[in-house]
Amino acid sequence: MTPPRRDRARAHGWLFAILGLAGLWLPVAADAHKPSDSYLSIMQSDSGALTGRWDIALRDLDFAIGLDADGDGAITWGEVRAKHADIAAYALARLALRGDGDQTCSVHAGAQMLEDHTDGTYSVLPLSITCTNAPSQLSIGYTLFADLDPQHRGLLNLRARGLARSAVLDPQAPPQRFELGEANRWAQFVDYLREGVWHIWVGFDHILFLLSLLLPAVMTWQASRWHPVQGFRPAFWDVFRIVTSFTVAHSITLSLAALGVVSLPSRLVESAIAASVLVAALNNVRPLVQGRRWLVAFGFGLIHGFGFASVLTELGLPRDALVLALVSFNLGVECGQLVIVALFLPLAYSLRASRFYRRTVMMGGSLAIAGIAGIWLAERLFGFKLLPV
Repeated sequence: MTPPRRDRARAHGWLFAILGLAGLWLPVAADAHKPSDSYLSIMQSDSGALTGRWDIALRDLDFAIGLDADGDGAITWGEVRAKHADIAAYALARLALRGDGDQTCSVHAGAQMLEDHTDGTYSVLPLSITCTNAPSQLSIGYTLFADLDPQHRGLLNLRARGLARSAVLDPQAPPQRFELGEANRWAQFVDYLREGVWHIWVGFDHILFLLSLLLPAVMTWQASRWHPVQGFRPAFWDVFRIVTSFTVAHSITLSLAALGVVSLPSRLVESAIAASVLVAALNNVRPLVQGRRWLVAFGFGLIHGFGFASVLTELGLPRDALVLALVSFNLGVECGQLVIVALFLPLAYSLRASRFYRRTVMMGGSLAIAGIAGIWLAERLFGFKLLPV
């Protein structure tokens, strides 16, 4: 049954709006997979003394204060060392620590080092933290890059009295207060759940892979052409099988990798993820796999799980709450996926019979995704940038 004209017009309007937002978002998506993060670790010894370490991406610092002195596009150790005082001053001005009774704790940075993460080289600042008295609570005010990047997050690893917890620090949020040495299981669950949702929403390659599999869910391939499905039920079950297969697969490898059972080079994983997006998108243009796309979702989902694991590992896995961290992070990923499916499927189904959906959304969208994935694959395989940072 054809939907009423007014409903179709409204659905077109919503989908045009989504595509318009996607048009603004795709250049960002083409540029990088991993969003801007820093890694802040704070440790309290048995005596109550606090020390720390802060890893901040050189690309972010270059954008904020300028590290590339000669403008050749490469940041050398000499250029970083020359800016050490500026890096420390910039970072420490955006970190405020307070102990019990709102006492101010002074923070000083030691000799700077460099370390490679999965997404590039980071400046490492060793921190010495001095409070009037050994605190049992710690308030952390975090505003790094608050005026430059609304997507930036600080990933906190806090260890005290043999216990550890992790949290996500939002530069736009007020200071967060933590109990030192007390493991709040509910707070840990929420932290990892939120990070899982956040990662799938800003993990552009994961989203584009999922969309590539969802686009033909409301269509069927017959006589060398895509035709709309006759009812919502087959489309729903197709999506259900795809999402379930992807979930089961990435949950397996996420757990194995996060627990250290299996380890793969990050460059290989990121390249394979880009290849999965490319293959899934091109399959919509000229299908090689038609009836069992859930197998494609499962096979490539195993690769995507290693990508999720790299984020979870760098966030920090508390030894006393491994299962809680894995379950809540994975649950967050699934919640993020379900939001995308819930927004996309009803709109796609309502427009499945239109030329607009077949040509513009499905064919045009798949070709655009394939182009972006091709750029990712070339960059990750050969280590150069096709698009400016």
